[in-house]
Formats: sequence, structure tokens, C-alpha cells
Amino acid sequence: MDFIFMLTRNDRTVEDAMDHLAVAQRLGIAHIGFKDIGLPFDRLRELSDAIRGSGATSYLEVVSLDRASEIASARAGATIGVDVLLGGTHPADVLPILAGTGIRYYPFPGQVTGHPSVLHGPAEDIIASARALADLEGVHGLDLLAWRYDSEVEALIAGVCGAVRKPVIVAGSIDRPGRIAAAARAGAAGFTIGTAALDGAFAPLGSAVGNPDPVARHPRRDEGAGACAMIAGSSRRVPRGGIIATPAGLNPIIPGAVTGRRLPTGGR
Repeated sequence: MDFIFMLTRNDRTVEDAMDHLAVAQRLGIAHIGFKDIGLPFDRLRELSDAIRGSGATSYLEVVSLDRASEIASARAGATIGVDVLLGGTHPADVLPILAGTGIRYYPFPGQVTGHPSVLHGPAEDIIASARALADLEGVHGLDLLAWRYDSEVEALIAGVCGAVRKPVIVAGSIDRPGRIAAAARAGAAGFTIGTAALDGAFAPLGSAVGNPDPVARHPRRDEGAGACAMIAGSSRRVPRGGIIATPAGLNPIIPGAVTGRRLPTGGR
């Protein structure tokens, strides 16, 4: 399972995204993304160019609320040249825009509303939506807002992962190691962390890892960018039930439930 570091807070790309990107690049993180809200188009292009220039895979996640804005964001993603477009709820409009670009597309299954985005609906409806989306030509995987759902989250992830043959990324409100472990057990191929990393939510685990990096020891410095160093910068094993992290990305190792699912890497 792969870690996607999002240069975002509360579903918006942060103003100082380039500073946080520098930390991620120094650690060799392989998957890095941002949202379509928070910065103007020219700065999003700069971000994507910098991400891809370091050899990482670039992700643009669409969290716009209306159809017109989602279409505009998809066109922006195609123009910017990101590797992966995440999110959105209008695949019939987005797929023609992405056709021929080589951009991989992971829309949201289920009914998604609000900002930050929230997932609604009974689990069976979300799973049915996931199946329908995964059957579409040009859809490469799914972006599941699992912890923005108010019922049995791990069961939902397992249900979606079991219903489709394409990779599932778990996104939204992953702010503790237990949620990473649950996503791994349920069969996810990847997960995103933005707000929690920037705000230092994983700082106690960073202490357990014992990472010597000075930024990792002070995860709130520069708005908490150094928490990313804890998540992805150490190669030491933390206590049972924790994780093993590598410079190439986070690989959760859950005793008795190791997942081998991974995300594609590289450009188009």
C-alpha cells in the first residue's frame, strides 16, 4: 500500500506548498498531490512540474462542488499534465477531456457533497457505484472518502476493494496509525494524508520511530511539514501493529494482514 502526501489542509492546497514539497522531495516520496482549490492555475502548474521533475508521480484531486467547476478542473489537470486525476463525481464529462492524455483517473464512488467533502449513502449503494465506475473505460481506479463516511468504515473499504479489480485509494481524515492499518487490512492500494501530516498528528509515532532528522523531531515547524518525515523517512520498525516506512513511500505492515496492493508509478 502506498502513501500519497497531499500538499493540502482542509481540502485546499496550502499557500506554502512548495516548502512542504521540498521536504517530501528530500525524503524521496514517490507519490505527491494537491487539490484543485487553494492556489491559482499557474502555481498548480509549477507544483506539478516540480513533483514530476523529482521523479515522483503527481496527483490532482478534484474537490470542486459543481459540475462546471469539476470540468474546468479536469481541463486544468490535462493542461498542467498531472499523472493522476483523483476525485470528482461527473465521469461522463471528465472522461472525454482525459481521453488520449494518458492521465490515470480515480473518481469518487458514492454520493459526495460539501467542502471538505463528505461521503453519503448506504454501503451497498456506494459499492454499487464503485462497480459501475470501475466498469467504465478510462477509469483506472477509485478514490474512496472512507473516513468521511459515518458508518462501518473498514467494512466499506473491504466491500469496495472486493467488488472491483482496480486499485482503490482511501482518502480523507486519515489522522492516526490505526486508520492506515485498517485501510491495509481492507485491501486498499494507497492512502492520502495532507492535513494530519502538516498539523503534526503523527508526531508521537515519529518519536517512536526515533528518526534523527531535525525536522521530524519538530513536526510543527513550517506548519508541520516535518511530520511527513516521520511517515515516510524512516526505515526502522515501530512497535507491533505499527508500520515500516521506507524513503520511497509508506508501506504499512499489519501483523497477519500484509497487503501487496500497490499503485502505478511514474509519468504518462
